[in-house]
Amino acid sequence: MNVSVWKRAGVAVAAVAVVTGVAGCQDGDGKAAGADEAQTQSLGDITKVIRTAYEKTSAAKSAKIRMTMDLPAGLEGGGTMEMTGVQGWDPTVMDITVKGSMLGAAGAGGPDSMRMIMLGNVMYMDVGEAQAAQTGGKRWMKLDMQAAAEASGDKALSKSMTGGMENMNQDPAKQLALLLDSPNLKHLGAEKIDGAETQHYKGTLTLEQMVATNKSLDVLSEKDRADLVESVRKSGITAYDTEVWVREDGYPARMDIGMKSAQGTVKMGMHFSDYGAKAAVQAPPAEDTVDLFEMLKQLGAGGGQA
Repeated sequence: MNVSVWKRAGVAVAAVAVVTGVAGCQDGDGKAAGADEAQTQSLGDITKVIRTAYEKTSAAKSAKIRMTMDLPAGLEGGGTMEMTGVQGWDPTVMDITVKGSMLGAAGAGGPDSMRMIMLGNVMYMDVGEAQAAQTGGKRWMKLDMQAAAEASGDKALSKSMTGGMENMNQDPAKQLALLLDSPNLKHLGAEKIDGAETQHYKGTLTLEQMVATNKSLDVLSEKDRADLVESVRKSGITAYDTEVWVREDGYPARMDIGMKSAQGTVKMGMHFSDYGAKAAVQAPPAEDTVDLFEMLKQLGAGGGQA
């Protein structure tokens, strides 16, 4: 199999990891349509709405999701990704179908869509029959993010990745909790989302504020924490914008995330429905699975350095 195809597939998995990790780390909110509307709720009222949404979402533990992700050209060549399926945040699971340019063109040996399963820190992706023919009939690729982090030899990376995955991973309830820490939380008015009447809110966290409120980073020593923050700062990331649309029943209908960096803004949009939907996700059979991390190491693609 072409090495670039495997690497591109790895980027797709990493992108989902970004959603599960980064999205959780900040609780994003992008720029709002109607941002010029006058504030119609007091800060106390806004806080009450977001806190109620947090409590209801936390209790639901799962939902159906429709997500889009756009990476600027400066990050791994850029591209788009669309995801639909079900996710759970207690416990952490996901079963989604992914499509978009981030998978790579099918004509170049990559699939035009892919099913992905997530169980805790482990991601699985179905590469299809054509690719399975090159891996002894095994159509599922596995990436254990905790193992990959530990194999890097970087203790700070390992702790921050696994800590973030365990504590913040893909949990919209915790995202809402973080939004409460935004110093400029605003109400932007009423808006209809996916046919439902909602109230639209926006908040922004700087890098320093995000780090201060991200409890998953507490596992790091003071030096490791400072090194991590400096590394993120050097990458050009400056702020995290978040928008959330809350339905009349108190559940979020949509969350948008914008992560600003020197390479451009990573944009993620998440639409939620059917809160409490069953999220019974199972790992593929071991005999149908190939380890992506081990494959990349064998291909000399630098998997151990990622």
